[in-house]
Amino acid sequence: MTCRDKTRNDRLKLYGRRVGPKLRPAQAARIEAARAGLNLTAHPDLLAQPHRLFARDCRAVWLEIGGGGGEHLVWQAEHHPDVGLIGCEAFLNGVARTLAAIEREGLANIRLHHGDARDVLDLLGERCLERIFLLYPDPWPKRRHWKRRFVNAQNLASLHRVLCPGGELRIASDITDYIAWTLIELHRHGGFEWCADSASDWRERPADWPSTRYEEKAIAAGYLSFRRLPSPT
Repeated sequence: MTCRDKTRNDRLKLYGRRVGPKLRPAQAARIEAARAGLNLTAHPDLLAQPHRLFARDCRAVWLEIGGGGGEHLVWQAEHHPDVGLIGCEAFLNGVARTLAAIEREGLANIRLHHGDARDVLDLLGERCLERIFLLYPDPWPKRRHWKRRFVNAQNLASLHRVLCPGGELRIASDITDYIAWTLIELHRHGGFEWCADSASDWRERPADWPSTRYEEKAIAAGYLSFRRLPSPT
């Protein structure tokens, strides 16, 4: 075991359950057929230059963390065919639904990672992404669990490292407390600028920010967009 592997294994868990109801036969078959491609960390050289993950040239690469059933990821891929999208999801049932949607729509500009997004972030090259989506991270509402929240100093440093200057970080949550937490942590980091001129900029879902399966079950508390500054101030 390498030092890096040990560090990963010692990490606090930031997400909830990994598996839901038993997969249907078609879902299980899809997972099995795609299994070799669902571990992007097996390809560190490609992650260092992530545009190489995609069969055809793409003008940019975007990363989605916590896409659930893939509604947002698939919409973005359909509407931006010249962008390569990396989707990280720890919930196996969500990966199965995403694979079905990719197959149904015939999309070639998505690569999925079933597992911890931090492992992918560790291997991505510097300033290689134009946009990152963090969708409905586990709120860990109990105070003693706040250290497990994805939005923290260490992860923000990783997001800042892989975003190109001027790149966009989008974060959605249905928990008002998590929105406040996010604004405080981003301000504390100093490397991101909040892209909001009025309350509607974060209270109303932008036109290019599609609804997700999860969002249909809850009322979003806010849609936050940040622009990467050259370096923390």
